[in-house]
Amino acid sequence: MRLLRILPLTLLLHTALPAQAAVYKCIDAEGRVTYTNDPSAARGCTALDTGQSVSTVPAPVRRPATTPGTTPSSSPSNFPRVSPDDQRARDDSRRQVLQSELENEETALAAAEAALAEQESIRLGDERNYQKVLDRLQPYKDKVELHKRNIEALRREISGLR
Repeated sequence: MRLLRILPLTLLLHTALPAQAAVYKCIDAEGRVTYTNDPSAARGCTALDTGQSVSTVPAPVRRPATTPGTTPSSSPSNFPRVSPDDQRARDDSRRQVLQSELENEETALAAAEAALAEQESIRLGDERNYQKVLDRLQPYKDKVELHKRNIEALRREISGLR
């Protein structure tokens, strides 16, 4: 009876253990060594005995090919260059655009806050339930928050300029 309990367990262990596959060592025409366990890809390769161990080392990272005399981080010789004065002028014009957008957003924020304050002071007759008041005011509050987020983003953008 005890044998009947052990037999399924031993069969399960034997099927769960991985079977060892043959490992083939292949050397190509350039002398590079590769290992495979695929018999169809192992034509012309030598089979290793199961007693030998195969060490695995990750392949080195391939660097992009560079032309002689250039470094990988340098720009190509035909890459367009911008003079420092032109770049400064571009940065200044960008700063002016961002400043004007910031002023517009601050004006819009003031108008949105005024509209919110006006709506908060009004109490309609059908708004006995305070949730109706909150529902009516929510678009105004959303507009104020939107302008505040825009102002904060513009200030971050301006502070990031050189």
